[in-house]
Amino acid sequence: MNKYRRYQEEVLACSQKLSANGYFGPASGTGGNVSVLVEGEETIAITPSGIVYSQLTPEDICVVRFDGSMVAGEHSPSIETRMHLAVYRNRPDVNAVIHTHQPYASVFALINRPIPALFDEVVLKIGPVVEVIPYAISGSSELEENVASRLENRCNCYIIQNHGAIALGTSLEAAFNHAALLEKVAQAYYRALATGQEITTLPDPAIYIMTEIMKSEQQKEIERKEGRQ
Repeated sequence: MNKYRRYQEEVLACSQKLSANGYFGPASGTGGNVSVLVEGEETIAITPSGIVYSQLTPEDICVVRFDGSMVAGEHSPSIETRMHLAVYRNRPDVNAVIHTHQPYASVFALINRPIPALFDEVVLKIGPVVEVIPYAISGSSELEENVASRLENRCNCYIIQNHGAIALGTSLEAAFNHAALLEKVAQAYYRALATGQEITTLPDPAIYIMTEIMKSEQQKEIERKEGRQ
């Protein structure tokens, strides 16, 4: 049996769920992409380019090495594969990456505005801020570099200027939940800004404590991987 089959199935299921819930734009479109790291290898399973999600099968999901070479799949991998690989190379805690065109997060991609620490659950799961990564053309080395340059803050979601968002996680389930939480906070922040009233953020001591809790969970995953090697 294909040893990558379960990863292909996971990526397919997550992609179709995201598409059905509007995270990739129109259901008939092919925007957005999903990847998961193959355990114990410098290899990922990632959605192909230009195929409607409802039409995908597990065999359509590409398997790609960190050097960009193909292991499995008959289609070209996502144009954003280099961006995904940049995350895996720079964030050892991450095992899954989701790139979305979700509606409310995309609002902040257009106004080039980060989302601050507004709710406990967001800081605990996503981090103290959702930063905006500078725009670059899709699939370009510049976008890859722009993404890599922002990962040091250890947050689990980022907005990409004039493009969309990315959500990271120790698993596809975690990355999906982070994308959903990002959409929740982006919608609340958008509506709060529309009132014209002052926006309150969490106090700094609380932000610090919750950020450290988030980082400690990431560190556990890093240590688990190191212990397996």
